Amino acid sequence: MYSYTARPSLLENRTILITGAGQGIGKAIALSCAELGAKVILLARTASKLEAVSKQIIEQGYLSPIIIPFDLATAKDKDYIQLAEQLSEQVNQLDGLVNNASIATDLKPFTELSIEEFQQIMEVNVNATFALTKYLLPLLQQAADASIIFTSSSVGRKGRALWSAYASSKFATEGLMQCIADELKETSIRSNSVNPGATRTAMRAHVYPQETVTDNPLPEQIMPVYLYLLGPDSIGINGQALNAQ
Repeated sequence: MYSYTARPSLLENRTILITGAGQGIGKAIALSCAELGAKVILLARTASKLEAVSKQIIEQGYLSPIIIPFDLATAKDKDYIQLAEQLSEQVNQLDGLVNNASIATDLKPFTELSIEEFQQIMEVNVNATFALTKYLLPLLQQAADASIIFTSSSVGRKGRALWSAYASSKFATEGLMQCIADELKETSIRSNSVNPGATRTAMRAHVYPQETVTDNPLPEQIMPVYLYLLGPDSIGINGQALNAQ
């Protein structure tokens, strides 16, 4: 497990947007950031899940989150522009953007994948990540130091049989992260990727139905690397591919 201990006030006065925040790793990131003082912006497709996470954060006495129901699978250019405009009216800056939301298909040979399945995975895992980062960049530029986290995978660093669509999307994610990191290297914005590893999530259970779920850590247990990258201790870390465990 990545070794880092966050101090209680690590993320005070920071505003952090997390995609896929309604469940799994995204929910854990949101709760952990709120606990350390951040104002969190929760973005996901299902409003009821976001409301449940927001309720949990408020009940624990943390700053009230901003909820944004948003479907990354169907959003168009105008939707991202509208989202950026909406956020600009609500917050002065973004100190962190966690591109966490991802989807996967059942494991199958690439010859059995439909073009539609492949395109949908690329849409959510790559195109949406690109669009969010592009249109939210002006808000990130308003922060004294800002951190962009891209969600990768072990198959985004070395491909494996049956993973062609998901692996392709994560190789693309790594490339996008590196290009953005290089373009922004003279700025106050850092860009890095995180491979969460095998984690106890609904997506993992769907892809590996035969796996014993308790063999994998809970999302809450892989938070150290995310908190490190979102806080000021990681200033100067840019273009790196990190592992949560």
